[in-house]
Amino acid sequence: MTAALRIPDLLDKQDWTTDDLDSLPEGLRYELIDGRLILPSPTGFHQILGLQLTLAVGQNCPTGYAAVPDLSLEVDRRNEPRPDVVVVQERYMMVSPVPVKGAMLVMEVVSPTSHFRDMHAKTEVYAAAGVRNYWVVDPTFDGGVVMTVFRPAEDGKYERVISTVDVFHTDDPYPITIDLPALTALRDKYLAAQEEA
Repeated sequence: MTAALRIPDLLDKQDWTTDDLDSLPEGLRYELIDGRLILPSPTGFHQILGLQLTLAVGQNCPTGYAAVPDLSLEVDRRNEPRPDVVVVQERYMMVSPVPVKGAMLVMEVVSPTSHFRDMHAKTEVYAAAGVRNYWVVDPTFDGGVVMTVFRPAEDGKYERVISTVDVFHTDDPYPITIDLPALTALRDKYLAAQEEA
């Protein structure tokens, strides 16, 4: 008789590779960053924010691309991130994980436990993988929902292009508008509901 795989056993293992992922229970939500297995448990607001961002970046997607929430990316043996939003080539819509080379834009939504990972560890992973557009949306900032845009510098590492709480508009990689004040208002509505409870 074999013992069932328990969550503490998963978390105790130190250096995961993509080969180890086959041992995970079916349907388990995970990502692998620098050989570390992460088992996220997003809040309802985190999920709604991911959906709103998917709709915003999906509006003007170039032909042959689609915006998708919560999709795993195949980077290397020690990294299989699962960004909250990714714009990928349509030819990869029926596979998971998607080869990272098929991603035009990757977006992460910060949670209280993921700030360092999203703003630092993943910047190194995505930059090394050649992702040209990496955006991080942080709803935990007191001044409003803030979005930070990263792009590769001359040395290939990411540099911050902009951090803003205002309506964000860009034409790179294609025309996108994200109403950050509206997302802040939504966040504040949910925070007020929580305080009233």
